[in-house]
Amino acid sequence: MIWERSQNTSPTVFNPNRISIIIPAINEADNIANTIESIGPGNKKEVIVVDGGSNDDTVGIAKSLGARVITGTPPRARQMNRGADQATGDVLVFLHADTRLPEKFEEFVFNSFKQHKMVAGAFEFRMDSPIPSLRLIERLANWRSRYLKMPYGDQAIFILSKVFHQIGGFPDIPIMEDFELVRRLRKQGNIIILPVPVFTSPRRWQNFGILKTTLINQLVIAAYVMGIAPEGIARWYGRSKGVSERR
Repeated sequence: MIWERSQNTSPTVFNPNRISIIIPAINEADNIANTIESIGPGNKKEVIVVDGGSNDDTVGIAKSLGARVITGTPPRARQMNRGADQATGDVLVFLHADTRLPEKFEEFVFNSFKQHKMVAGAFEFRMDSPIPSLRLIERLANWRSRYLKMPYGDQAIFILSKVFHQIGGFPDIPIMEDFELVRRLRKQGNIIILPVPVFTSPRRWQNFGILKTTLINQLVIAAYVMGIAPEGIARWYGRSKGVSERR
């Protein structure tokens, strides 16, 4: 690794040697194969699936594809922190189990750290669906990410391992863990949005409707920013959509 430091604590040049992809999962047998296969082979890549208690074939599929599988107690923030503690990479990529990375993603990640003064980054957001109305959701998400520097977890956030541990990892909260992590990262240095997309499942929009899903997500964000306890938000969110945490 090569480090050159400016007057602050952010690296100006970083030549990473290894990347760890951390995938939190619970009952993702229908998606985990496509997600892991999108990572591709390579001796600089480490794949860690953190299983939160699946009762389907998530673990078996992940192992058959060469991933290292460990157990981690939900919520997702805790699972991702568990994976990060076990990771050996200079760079950590936090990948949702229903999201696919672009081909040769590691080259984009490595080059971004070599070319930019940054502590973290993410990919553009795209849903794996031809539904025209979802294009508006994508455009809004990418505008927010690029101009407000606020990517969300379904954009495969990547971060220097050293920085991740310095800021204490993901906060141990049941919802909005990605939002809070990025808020902390913005205080540490620059966040780059790569001009290539990850493809994520549109299942939550399809299952609950585009308008309802968008409205619920915005209410969750507003409640968190207003200071409402994440535990209360998570309970309300689970009742409104029939799930226990934001995907």
